[in-house]
Amino acid sequence: MKNNSRRDFLKRSLQAGAASLALSTPFLAGCSKPSSSPGDAPAVQASRTYRWTMLTTWPPTLPVLQDGPKLFADWVREMSNGQLDIQVYGGGELVPSLEAFDAVRQGTAEIGHGASYYWAGKVPAAQFFAAVPFGMNPQQMNAWLQTGDGMELWEQVYEPFNLLPLQGGNTAIQMGGWFNREINSVDDLKGLKMRIPGLGGKVISKAGGSAVLSAGGEIYTNLERGVIDATEWIGPYHDYMMGFYKVAKYYYYPGWHEPGTNLEFFINKTAFSSLPEHLQTIVRTAAARVNHWMLSEFEAQNNIYLQKLIEEENVQLKPFPDDVLDQLRRYSGEVLQEITERDAQSRKIYDAYQAFRQRISEWNDISERVYYSGKF
Repeated sequence: MKNNSRRDFLKRSLQAGAASLALSTPFLAGCSKPSSSPGDAPAVQASRTYRWTMLTTWPPTLPVLQDGPKLFADWVREMSNGQLDIQVYGGGELVPSLEAFDAVRQGTAEIGHGASYYWAGKVPAAQFFAAVPFGMNPQQMNAWLQTGDGMELWEQVYEPFNLLPLQGGNTAIQMGGWFNREINSVDDLKGLKMRIPGLGGKVISKAGGSAVLSAGGEIYTNLERGVIDATEWIGPYHDYMMGFYKVAKYYYYPGWHEPGTNLEFFINKTAFSSLPEHLQTIVRTAAARVNHWMLSEFEAQNNIYLQKLIEEENVQLKPFPDDVLDQLRRYSGEVLQEITERDAQSRKIYDAYQAFRQRISEWNDISERVYYSGKF
């Protein structure tokens, strides 16, 4: 990172606590102090340029996940004719990956991109907007958030943090992960140190393993050095790019823990409110485009790279045994019950999630499920 970028960011960080109004004050692009005359307002508004910083939780060069935020910035810049200019930084370039939430909440950056289960330690209910083990798939999550009550609930959860959430992509159904031991029974999970976030990590702990949360850029080294015995990441495309086949022997499926992980943009509400209405609309429109593009890109690439892993790298592709999945499903139920019993907000969100899932599943049982079974 250039020194100038870091200095600029640190300067803004120091200003954040001193003057919250300044957090959303736009930069003026070659214009004088705005006139108070109503007749001059549209011209001044059109000449004002807003410069934002985006922090992501992803490695700076990671395909798709980091590409999505960069495309978002490009599309916003294009649609606004340069009026809203967003500079994107990957995890670790300005702040550590898992500190992006706090940086945006405090106003030292205007927008971030990541997955809501990373913030479960701050707000347990957030993780239901990313992935629930054995839960909804991507199109069901899209339906809940876009046409059900999911987005309204998500906004309520982030309101105390002065953040506005927007959907920011979906990973599609994930793989079960990379392991340096075979999983023949649930007993093989005991003592296992696995990098796995969110509710899935709690399930692994329930099974006798240890869940480790680490940023994407740290996983390969941790697996290579034996800090962890296993890791989940996303799917064949990214797993190939990350090189996990070089340091782990077995590649398991299905991704019971993340059956279609919803990703997010999280925006400082003060900064967002300072934008004129047309720029707010552009931000929402670009986020929706990223949400569609990212799922499509994952679906297009995963099979290509799965075949490369099998045919070129001789990866051992293995399914989890049925009895292991059955036990993990039971543990998932226990984890969800424990969380919702001790946290009222989580109970509210999960009840809404389950109610929507039940309604949509009745349709899916006679549409998708029958189609995939080939019984038609």
